[in-house]
Amino acid sequence: MATYNGAKYIQNQLQSIIAQLSQNDEIIISDDGSTDRTLEIVASFNDPRIKVFHHVKTNFAGGNFLHKLVSSNFENALMHASGKYIFLSDQDDVWPSNRVISVIDCLSVYDLVYCNFSIIDEHEQLIKKYGFTHKPINRSFVYNVYKMPFYGCCMAFRYDLLKYILPFPKKLVLHDNWIGFLAMRFGKIVYLHEPLHKYRIHSSNTSYTNRESRNSLLNKIYYRIVFIFQLSCRIIEKLIK
Repeated sequence: MATYNGAKYIQNQLQSIIAQLSQNDEIIISDDGSTDRTLEIVASFNDPRIKVFHHVKTNFAGGNFLHKLVSSNFENALMHASGKYIFLSDQDDVWPSNRVISVIDCLSVYDLVYCNFSIIDEHEQLIKKYGFTHKPINRSFVYNVYKMPFYGCCMAFRYDLLKYILPFPKKLVLHDNWIGFLAMRFGKIVYLHEPLHKYRIHSSNTSYTNRESRNSLLNKIYYRIVFIFQLSCRIIEKLIK
């Protein structure tokens, strides 16, 4: 979990996660210098399975600064993860009670599990039952690059994938697509249409539907070109090894 000033919702999210964990599991939190009560709330759980690491911010050049910062924060969390299976989590969402058991059943066969999600408001009232009305990923690489279909909060994957995923490229903008595309190349993935994640829309976040909407067409094209180049370099590097 990557955190930054998430005091308003992080308690509910952690409660929904902890209720599904065994004593041998861990929650890795990478905090980006929160100035609110985020870390105080995390500490109040007094749970040895929760491990907090402080992320040292990097001065990124160019646009998409916020996305780069979030990706770097998640990278820090992944570098400290040690569990057999890794779930990515945002600080302000909620996990349904069957999230972990349903996904782990699939991870015994697949390397990455990608689930559907429902959309809730800040009071956890349902807005939309299915975030994806149809399968979001395709066998076509071109289609997937066009759509950039992966959302980290809906992902879980085997620890073994980290050898392909880490380290992130320095100019990486969206870590979730980086992980998803590499999993498609080096492993087996499955999509579950059941909404096993509750995505919260509130005044402090951006709707999942317009993650790139504020970017110009030129920026979107540039990002995809850079992404394809980064992805190709990583794939070639790993295949040579």
